[in-house]
Amino acid sequence: MEPLATSRDQRVERERLAGAIESGAKLEDARILAAFRAVPREAFVPSELAQFAYEDRALPIGAGQTISQPSMIALMLAALEPQPTDHALEVGSGSGYAAALLGRLTASVLGIEIVPELAERARQTLARLEVPNVSIETGDAVSALGDLGPFDIILVSAAAREAPAELLEHLAVGGRIAIPVGGESGQHLLTGRRDTEGVVHFQQGTPCVFVPLVGASKSALGSNPPPA
Repeated sequence: MEPLATSRDQRVERERLAGAIESGAKLEDARILAAFRAVPREAFVPSELAQFAYEDRALPIGAGQTISQPSMIALMLAALEPQPTDHALEVGSGSGYAAALLGRLTASVLGIEIVPELAERARQTLARLEVPNVSIETGDAVSALGDLGPFDIILVSAAAREAPAELLEHLAVGGRIAIPVGGESGQHLLTGRRDTEGVVHFQQGTPCVFVPLVGASKSALGSNPPPA
């Protein structure tokens, strides 16, 4: 799974971004930092924004969606504790960048993206980068998943009022989920782990801002506050 040939300047920028993440997010997982050094973020942003690809901020990718801030992706990946044998699900894949990072840390990744043009663009980018273990499906998570899974990791790259029950049903025993929960003006990162009796135990973490999760159930987008 090798990235496209890139210029020395781009490699330097990826190294700089990984260093900023390590320092700012206090990230200690060498595998996650290596993933950021390997995956070319400039390939996942519109060409007119390529000059901003290695700034630690979200960028628009069209259809009202964004590519997430790298340091926030890093925090979510760290919370998920990805292992090489894990099978992962990403909901709200957008450009495919987070899925590509996750692909370097797990055995396989299934990404779900509800906007057809974004899903197709992500598939093309991943194919161009020769990423063999990440696939992107078009649809909302409830209808697209069907009886797939269970998954060891679920990464939700969009915000809901609470963790959707439909997603939790696809979380394996010992599996981990990371999802932003809250309103459109701001959320907190919620992480959970399913125990051997099937109960998912949640912990609320750092503040964050994500676009709303589209196509989730009414219960997921309801008015209940997120678990503390």
